[in-house]
Amino acid sequence: MVSIEVEQLYTWLNAFLWPFVRLLAFLSTAPLLGESSIPTRAKVGLAAFLSIIIAPTLPTPPAISPASYEGLFITLQQFLIGTILGLVMRIVFAAVQTAGEFIGLQMGLSFASFFDPQTGANTAVLARLMNMIAMLLFLAVNGHLLMLAGFIRSFDLLPISSTPIQSTGLGVLFDWSAQVMISGMLLALPLIIVLLSISLALGILNRTAQQLSVFAVGFPISLLVGLILLWVVLPQIAPFVQQLFDSGYAAMGRVINAL
Repeated sequence: MVSIEVEQLYTWLNAFLWPFVRLLAFLSTAPLLGESSIPTRAKVGLAAFLSIIIAPTLPTPPAISPASYEGLFITLQQFLIGTILGLVMRIVFAAVQTAGEFIGLQMGLSFASFFDPQTGANTAVLARLMNMIAMLLFLAVNGHLLMLAGFIRSFDLLPISSTPIQSTGLGVLFDWSAQVMISGMLLALPLIIVLLSISLALGILNRTAQQLSVFAVGFPISLLVGLILLWVVLPQIAPFVQQLFDSGYAAMGRVINAL
């Protein structure tokens, strides 16, 4: 008769449960995979499928009850790790959306917004457009596969254990979050410079020829020039965005080492 000890049963259960919690938290916050348009059942199914695949390759987890205080602590810790790593890559796409917000504001399209279910707030049309372009580039360079590979690597560098994670990982995440404004401004800078120059020229024109209405003339000019610049600049942003993806992968490594 086959007999199974309680410790062995806990080992089998934990080998699936804790990687599943970390994967599910990551898939809920990571870009592309964590979009609200993807059904929750699909995310849970993908997390369970990946957990079954990688469970035999992981170090043996602690043989403790998942319902104990120590087991709940490990579960919460795995949830935090997955959420933090997902936010690292989410910041990359937040920088692209910020660039779209800057450009739309200078073009006079800040009023052209709609409700974005992903962020739960109104998002500018240009920000949404640039986010979609970044997602297409992400798929084109197999960024989702590289992101998953880097995340699965975290189980080797940051194994499942009852050892508390270090708070320095949050510091690395906060430092990386500065790229939302820095990279967003760098990406939008060519268009902002030209559009600000046009605004300055229209302000000087308003002083010299006060009979002209700047609001009636300036808005169509800014909008037309902005659209032309977008047509010229958008095909050239691929190297910058790809470099931003690479920086995101490196930031994931820094966060894992800091945790």
